[in-house]
Amino acid sequence: MDPTGLGLPPLLAAFVFGLLGGAHCIGMCGGIMSALTFAVPPSMRSPSRLTGLLLGYNLGRIVSYMLAGALVAALGTLLTLTPGMRTALQGFAALMLILMALYIADWWKGLLRVEAVGKRLWRHLEPVGRKLMPVVRIPQAIALGAVWGWLPCGLVYSMLAWSLASADPLRGAALMGAFGLGTLPALLATGLAARQLGGLIRHPATRTLAAMSIIAFALWQLWLMLPTQSQG
Repeated sequence: MDPTGLGLPPLLAAFVFGLLGGAHCIGMCGGIMSALTFAVPPSMRSPSRLTGLLLGYNLGRIVSYMLAGALVAALGTLLTLTPGMRTALQGFAALMLILMALYIADWWKGLLRVEAVGKRLWRHLEPVGRKLMPVVRIPQAIALGAVWGWLPCGLVYSMLAWSLASADPLRGAALMGAFGLGTLPALLATGLAARQLGGLIRHPATRTLAAMSIIAFALWQLWLMLPTQSQG
């Protein structure tokens, strides 16, 4: 079952959400990408090496997203054993998408409270990440990226709600993988110091367009759920 309730390919939608969330990704993780880049000794900052390390960070990060997506979707399979729970989870996922949009547009920061939940886990993982620095080899970069993927992030949590609604571990992992790939351009641009692209993504107009697009998608999802609810 398509967790969006739409005819659109869900993986494509997840990828687009990642692209639209680029402004938030730069704001939250852009500094990390830049710091990791400058931590590489100057003698080792060849374009090919930096590109490999950046891809390694993001590969590890996306793999962590996929693991988290599979785990919450497995929980969803248990929750949907209760009649009507699948519809409730879809409604919850749509609500989280709207909150994500408000977060991206910088209109409301309520998701910061959700991020606080993940900070307890992050306290245990952050020291592990620090031990991997400075990163000079691709395996190190992948390992650090895998730790980094668990950084508390309201944007990621919103997408995990969508994975939860899918109630299918494979689909949950695929949704988070597609979302992670969507965030890749913004983070690679920041890591490679592409200031013009970064400025465009952070522009208020870009944020507003992204937020309105996500809200429209979520409201469409809720609207398509109404006939089902009225028949039940």
